Amino acid sequence: MDAAKNLFTYRKFWAHRLGPAPFLPTTRAEMDALGWDACDIIIITGDAYVDHPSFGMAIVGRMLEAQGFRVGIIAQPDWRTTDDFMRLGAPRLFFGITAGNMDSMVNRYTADRRIRSDDAYTPGGEPGKRPDRSVIVYAHRAREAFPTCPLIIGGIEASLRRVAHFDYWSEKIRRSILLDARADLLVFGNGERQIVEIAHRLAAGEPITALTNIRGTAIVCSTPADWIEIDSTEIDDPGALNPPINPYAMTLGEGRRKTNEPTAEGTTTVPLNVVRTAREVKNSHRTRSVLRLPSFEQLRDDAVLYAHASRIVHLESNPGNARALVQRHGDIDVWLNPPPIPLTTPEMDGIYELPYTRLPHPSYGEARIPAYEMIRFSIPIQRGCFGGCTFCSITEHEGRIIQNRSEDSVIREIETIRDTVPGFTGVISDLGGPTANMYRIACKSPEIESACRRPACVYPDICPNLNTDHTALINLYRRARAVPGVKKILIASGVRYDLALQSPDYVKELASHHVGGYLKIAPEHTEEGPLSKMMKPGVGTYYRFKQLFDKYSRAAGKEQYLIPYFIAAHPGTRDEDMLELALWLKKHKYRADQVQAFLPSPMATATAMYHSGRNPLRKVTRTSEEVPIPKGLKVRRLHKAFLRYHDPNNWPLLRAALQRMGRSDLIGNSPGHLIPHFQPKGTGHAPEGARAGKFSTQHTGLPSLPLQDTRRPTPPRPGRTPPATTTPPSSRRRPSGSRPAQR
Repeated sequence: MDAAKNLFTYRKFWAHRLGPAPFLPTTRAEMDALGWDACDIIIITGDAYVDHPSFGMAIVGRMLEAQGFRVGIIAQPDWRTTDDFMRLGAPRLFFGITAGNMDSMVNRYTADRRIRSDDAYTPGGEPGKRPDRSVIVYAHRAREAFPTCPLIIGGIEASLRRVAHFDYWSEKIRRSILLDARADLLVFGNGERQIVEIAHRLAAGEPITALTNIRGTAIVCSTPADWIEIDSTEIDDPGALNPPINPYAMTLGEGRRKTNEPTAEGTTTVPLNVVRTAREVKNSHRTRSVLRLPSFEQLRDDAVLYAHASRIVHLESNPGNARALVQRHGDIDVWLNPPPIPLTTPEMDGIYELPYTRLPHPSYGEARIPAYEMIRFSIPIQRGCFGGCTFCSITEHEGRIIQNRSEDSVIREIETIRDTVPGFTGVISDLGGPTANMYRIACKSPEIESACRRPACVYPDICPNLNTDHTALINLYRRARAVPGVKKILIASGVRYDLALQSPDYVKELASHHVGGYLKIAPEHTEEGPLSKMMKPGVGTYYRFKQLFDKYSRAAGKEQYLIPYFIAAHPGTRDEDMLELALWLKKHKYRADQVQAFLPSPMATATAMYHSGRNPLRKVTRTSEEVPIPKGLKVRRLHKAFLRYHDPNNWPLLRAALQRMGRSDLIGNSPGHLIPHFQPKGTGHAPEGARAGKFSTQHTGLPSLPLQDTRRPTPPRPGRTPPATTTPPSSRRRPSGSRPAQR
């Protein structure tokens, strides 16, 4: 993997002499107070402006400020007119546009497409402060306000829509968001490297059209004449199975591709610089080779091709060996450069130690911003996830190579919180990231890591090349606990328990010191069918972890419980699978409080399964494995009802399903039955307004506990706090502190 230029070695732009702003300005009056005549860069975001390193606009803004640029923020503008988009004037360099820390569609709609009642990233939790498909709407308004100003889109919403993608909310294939937003450039993944290079090159006088070679960006660009184009369908053929082709018989330029130009023979093919296999471009030609994905029109009309394209995109996600991708949309090509090089530890330290105030902008007054309340005492220690769960988009956005902060940097941030953040009581709510226990875990060999194409390092088994030593994380926990003024360090990010089993000392440390009564983990299911499509370990791994956790909890003299997450209606799940899960829940005396239903987010592998009915974890062909897909409101309601078997409102639906499945033996009034014959008066209709999207469990005799679900592309809205009468103060736990996903 090529080394990247250090973020903090660029020559600073002239405005660095002005020093950091107390808050990045959001109004013209704030600009005047700073003595600015204009902003160099303006960030438009769908979130309220919180100057905290868990919020993407704050990190990008402070990073650009550290490079010497004057950065303004337009937070949650009124998109119905251009007035808010013009309040800071035109930026000298560009507009940076993001929907915020959450995808705007996931933010507004549940997995059943019902409108949510609040927005955690808005003051007071008020809904309706951002439009659907915010990136597109904001980009159009900014273009309307300033037609000649460069527009750069990024963040989770743009990142996961960088190619033609299935859109769950309209049930159709949509074009790359780069085209729908009519932007000049799209930044995908964590954006610090890209946005810093873009800013410096534009400041040096380069036109936006010249920025074609920046990793982690997508542009409108056709294949250059001196590049070798590889047809992705020849690498992973989704058509009829043919006899294998001898790759050594192929010569460069021998491949043929359809064009609009007829030949003398009357056909529509002419020789082009296209090859059928990648064999001949692995070495000297590799840096000038690009994979051509099936076009938007092909994917729109052929679900099997969509599964194939999804597989190719995921295979080409390792920064060490990924090639550029190109995809036709009508008469336009969208070009994706390879992913960005992961950040080094010094760069991570520098980013998280920029001069954040760690507070919401003063203009919000006393209004609470729920997402900020959830994370203000939490600290990100890493980025990335190598779990590869097919329903999760973290890997597609942040990558599977873990990027770590140093111990010293984390300790300095704890001290900063202790000394400067109002309301700190001595409790750090989380030291984590996308996963709690991947800190400093990586491949044993950089060479193997750079060449690897596995979608996960822990499935079907933990890779023998993965260093699973948790010693660095244990040492970090111990140093953090020893900071004067710190009473408790909680771990609220989800623990990858199959990985934790490789280090019993870590499980002991966790259970003895860092659990506030409940620890969330994510078995997701108990049956092999859905688990194999999620790329999750079997339930036996859960039992082994529970045994260790209970053992060390007892040894520490603590009564602590695991809170397992499960997903309803995931691809690969049959009605019988959900029945078995319901029986498992009843046997272990767990009761679901709120149910997590599968939400097909853009770019996720499970979304390709949902749309195509094929399994892109293996080679996709016309005759490859078909995956059962729970589609339609009736089926999804049934699968959710199995998770809430104890709710009388679900009993009529479950009785009908059990009779249809030939399992009437599970209907009865004894403890051994799943549901009773009788129906309590006034029940029998599941409430239409029931929210889906968060899952928690209740051990019989314990209060239900809403918990944040970190499996979604970004954290969902925090759960409502239980009434004081339902949870004893000694066992009540603050909402999860897992940080919102970055840029």
